[in-house]
Amino acid sequence: MAARKARGRQRRVQRATSNVFAMFDEAQIQEFKEAFNLIDQSRKGHIDEEDLKEMYSSLGQTPSDEEISAMLREAPGKLNFTMFLTLFGEKMTGTDPEDVIKNAFACFDPENTGKLDEEKLRSLLTTMGDRFSDEEVDEMFRGAPIDEAGLFDYRTYTRVLKNGAKEEGAAA
Repeated sequence: MAARKARGRQRRVQRATSNVFAMFDEAQIQEFKEAFNLIDQSRKGHIDEEDLKEMYSSLGQTPSDEEISAMLREAPGKLNFTMFLTLFGEKMTGTDPEDVIKNAFACFDPENTGKLDEEKLRSLLTTMGDRFSDEEVDEMFRGAPIDEAGLFDYRTYTRVLKNGAKEEGAAA
C-alpha cells in the first residue's frame, strides 16, 4: 500500500515537473540552469538566503533581510531548480499562481463550494474592479466547467488554466 502511494505521488510530481519543463525550449532551460548555478553559490542544489545575499552583493546591491525572505517565500518549499523554473515561468507568462486565482474566486463563494453562479459572476466581472467587456467574459466562459445548473466550477477552471486539461485516460 505504501509503495503504491509513493508511486502515485511520484507520478503526480513527475507530471507537474514535465509541465514546467514543457513551458520552455531546451536553450531556455539551459540558460535558466546556468543562472540557477550562478546564484546557488553553496552548490547545495537549492537557493537559500546566503546565496541571494551573495548574488546581490556581487551586483553592488544590499537588500534587507525582509526583502530576501520575501523572495524565498514565493516558493512553497526549497527553491530548487524545478521551483526556480516554475517561478520564472509564472512571472514570464504574466499569470498569478494557482492559489491566488482560486482565492480571488473564493471571495465570492462564502459557502466554499468551489462553484459560482455563472450569471452572478458575469455581473461581477463586468461591473466591479478592472471591468471585463462582455466579449472577454464570453471568452473566459468558452469551454469553462459550467454544470447544468449554471454553476461555474472555479477550482477546476483554475487548475486547467494553470496546468492544462487532464489528459484523456490519465490516472487521477
